[in-house]
Formats: sequence, C-alpha cells, structure tokens
Amino acid sequence: MPTSRILLWSGLAAAAGGAVLCALGWYGISGERFAERQLPYLASCTVPGAALIVAGAVLAGTAALLPVRPPEPRPAEPEETPPPSSDGPLLRVPGGTLAHRPDCPLVAGRPEAVEAGDAELAPCPVCEPWPP
Repeated sequence: MPTSRILLWSGLAAAAGGAVLCALGWYGISGERFAERQLPYLASCTVPGAALIVAGAVLAGTAALLPVRPPEPRPAEPEETPPPSSDGPLLRVPGGTLAHRPDCPLVAGRPEAVEAGDAELAPCPVCEPWPP
C-alpha cells in the first residue's frame, strides 16, 4: 500500500477519534454547573481530542503533499509451454482414442505406445499432432 494512502487513512482516523473525544468532553462539561467539576472533562476528553484533530490534519496534509508515483509494472506472466513438436510417426496407446506426437508427455517413455497407423483417432489436446 502506498505511503500516502497510509498517511491519509491514519489522519482521517485520528481526526475522527479526536472529534468523538471532543463531543464526549462537551457533553460532560455541559452537564456540570461549576468550573471545578468541568476540568476533568477538559483534561480527559477535550484537550486530547483537539490534539488528535490537529495530528490528523497534519497526517492528511502530509499525504496530500506527497508525490503520486505511477503504479509499478507487474512482472510478465510466464508464457504457456508450446506443444511438443516432433515429426515422427503418430502414436497411440492400445485401446486409446487419441493420436499423439512421439514426444507428447502422455506417451513419451511408455513402452506400450504403438504407431497410430490408419486408425480413426482424435488429436491429443496436449501435443496437437495436426491442425484442427
């Protein structure tokens, strides 16, 4: 998260907290007739509330003065691996319904794979032995 956003939201939170404290202090003071009984509300709510409002204004003002940086470019997504591309005879697994290139990962290294010959087979979606 950019620093300016952190400062802005911190400033807004501090100012809101200060406003709540000032309102609580005012409410407490308004219920007391004598000044001696109003001082605790001033000390515990109104003065800290005013300080939070000032601090919030400073933080929000600082956030407004910071330069805006352009977003950093995201790293390039890895490209898909191209399908296998050998030119040998097409293979199939006995009883299978797909034709594969010899270097297709689905049949490579399998001793039971045999040449497809003239069998009617669908193209493998992994190695794509011929254009659709």
